[in-house]
Amino acid sequence: MTNSQALPAITKVSEQLCFGGKQIRYKHQSAVLHCDMQFSVFLPPQAETARVPALYWLSGLTCTDENFSSKAGAQQFAAKLGIALIIPDTSPRGDDVPDDENAAYDFGLGAGFYVNATQAPFSKHYQMYDYIVSELPKLVEAALPLTEKRAISGHSMGGHGALVIGLRNPERYCSISAFSPICNPANSPWGIKAFNGYLGEDRSQWQQYDASLLLRDAKKVAPILVDQGSADNFYPEQLRTASLVEAASLNDVNAEIRLQPGYDHSYYFIASFIGEHLHFHAQYLK
Repeated sequence: MTNSQALPAITKVSEQLCFGGKQIRYKHQSAVLHCDMQFSVFLPPQAETARVPALYWLSGLTCTDENFSSKAGAQQFAAKLGIALIIPDTSPRGDDVPDDENAAYDFGLGAGFYVNATQAPFSKHYQMYDYIVSELPKLVEAALPLTEKRAISGHSMGGHGALVIGLRNPERYCSISAFSPICNPANSPWGIKAFNGYLGEDRSQWQQYDASLLLRDAKKVAPILVDQGSADNFYPEQLRTASLVEAASLNDVNAEIRLQPGYDHSYYFIASFIGEHLHFHAQYLK
């Protein structure tokens, strides 16, 4: 397909039939992350005869590309709506990729926070922002039957990534959604630890990766849908949803931020509302 000769190859790892479409796992050598990466794709039945739009899903702390594809039940809705699902990993991987010195779950492997790290020893590999925005879309759009219409969504750390990437690139994404996102990482314990490690102590560098701060001043904003569970054990301290609500009200943007009574931080929560999120994106992707 277009420009495929100029791009590194992606290799199929596995493929399963799913709701009439295909659930596929690929691997490739990432020039941005300097390591081998794996990602998952769901191609709906419509992709057999035409190009389809894509929803990029960013997962949370400790996850890989397989959590969403095996737990959320998104394929049944994507198959009906004709939307591909692109599901990358949450960080670079490999023996040479640095990790948290104490192997903590909230920094290092599995916890890339979708930033471009500037601090040694992480700056060589932890360029997840560029990987999601540039490298991965070029690869999949060259190799697979996709249009250039994209939406973005995610959970927790991935919800943070989806909001930040969507807000910073309104020309690339038709719509944005998130489950339980880290809305104000510059003032969240998770975010403060990650930003110090990846970006250094200069807090002015953190603002470009904080959805609440970005939303306050954004000039063009794609439609946003956010769901947060009231029984989430990370709400409100880590997730700081109120900061995003305040920013949306100050900027008067098209953002619906819903508190769902009794739901927690788990994939049971995601599975309960993923259909609504896919229908939300479908109206902008078509």
